[in-house]
Amino acid sequence: MKDAKKDCKVLAFDFGASSGRGILGRFCGGELTLEEIHRFDNVPVEADGALRWNFDELMRQVHVALDKAGPVDAIGFDTWGVDFGLIGCDGKLLELPVHYRDGRTEGMPDEAFARMSPDELYGETGNQIMAINTLFQLLSLKKNKPALLEKTKQILMMPDLFAYSLCGRGVCEKTIASTTQMLSPLSGKWSDRVLGCFGIDKDKFAQSVDSGSIIGTYKGAAVISVAGHDTQCAVAAMPVTGEENAFLSCGTWSLLGCELTAPVLSGESRRAELSNELGANGKVNYLKNIIGLWLIQESRRQWKREGKDYSYAELEALALESEAFQCFIDPDDPLFTPPGDLPGRIRDYCLKTGQKVPETVGEVMRCIYESLALKYSVAVSQLQQLTGKHFTSLNILGGGTKDRLLCKMTADCTGLSVTAGPVEATALGNIIIQLTALGALDSLDEGRKLIAKTQPLKQYQPENTPEWEKAKKRYDSLLQYTNR
Repeated sequence: MKDAKKDCKVLAFDFGASSGRGILGRFCGGELTLEEIHRFDNVPVEADGALRWNFDELMRQVHVALDKAGPVDAIGFDTWGVDFGLIGCDGKLLELPVHYRDGRTEGMPDEAFARMSPDELYGETGNQIMAINTLFQLLSLKKNKPALLEKTKQILMMPDLFAYSLCGRGVCEKTIASTTQMLSPLSGKWSDRVLGCFGIDKDKFAQSVDSGSIIGTYKGAAVISVAGHDTQCAVAAMPVTGEENAFLSCGTWSLLGCELTAPVLSGESRRAELSNELGANGKVNYLKNIIGLWLIQESRRQWKREGKDYSYAELEALALESEAFQCFIDPDDPLFTPPGDLPGRIRDYCLKTGQKVPETVGEVMRCIYESLALKYSVAVSQLQQLTGKHFTSLNILGGGTKDRLLCKMTADCTGLSVTAGPVEATALGNIIIQLTALGALDSLDEGRKLIAKTQPLKQYQPENTPEWEKAKKRYDSLLQYTNR
């Protein structure tokens, strides 16, 4: 370490799609401790005909956390990907940022393909082509609200927007930029071909910066542009590394991938719906976006709307009591993206695909758990095929590590040795990036070693693989049927 005696106190803001947190990291004498000092809901609002993030309320909560934290050495923000705010000439937000689940991008990818084929677009950006991506949100703006885009002086991705609101400097951090479908993973710069093809003004984007850049100050604290994309913060904190290790950042979204030194930009990779994103350490995180714990979270909300308030532990127990391998879903079917009655849609999917229809809460939960594990296994196979790697271990990161049933099913289904932890991977990644920027740590690798040494990790070894092999054959047939 550059200065083992240098004590630092940093504040990490970790925003997810349903909640946000302020987590205080204290680094003292080579030891790192975490304290969650403030947690708050992130509830979208309907405004001006769109589903939006309540940014004013979120910033109010940021200041509550700052007051609770007291003096700190640094502050950093990480959020979900793809969404952004529009800054006017007066330096103020022109409107509340639109939520990626809003329907404004419906049909936009097909319109874009009239100008640039899917293979060409993927070859330029390496991003899985999803309607929620920033490119398609901007194309929707150009088509439906051109005057608003014309008034925009600067486009700031969500983590950069939070930092801007504190220190007044707008930047575009590279990991969050790599979720936009407009950045080249080869150069780490905006793709002139994509921007030119779709008539998007590069000058509206803020100055590009690397992860870990100090961009300003707030009340004496350095404002640090950490890995703005929460997935890349989580991967920065990955304690298990090596060529034979894959990672699964498991939260509302599941992102299963591996670290590479160069992107994979082939048509086969596009058809497998894999993404190349830039990591905080300069590597490429080659990964698959899979709808994750959203399926459980939104199902639980639906049951609560119906008057049944189950805890997550109760839902896990009900799943365990239900018969195995009765029915499966494709978590990434568009049917499961919007909020609402997910259990009802799961039943509809199973009926439509000629499977046993899950009736009880436990049967629905069992279907979700097994389907996630099966989709993870599909992603592992695709990664191995397209990279030539052979994985022996999987590091599960984030909130999903608390779900023992999901971790165990993932080990059994993939046949990989699973290390679950750290639970607070995203916040830890945010914090070690800040500590590295401040000079308290030598590097992110040093931070990873510190995490591996100090954070609780749980091991799961694969069992019952013959039963899972049979289930995988049925699942492959289901995906082939539904993707025809």
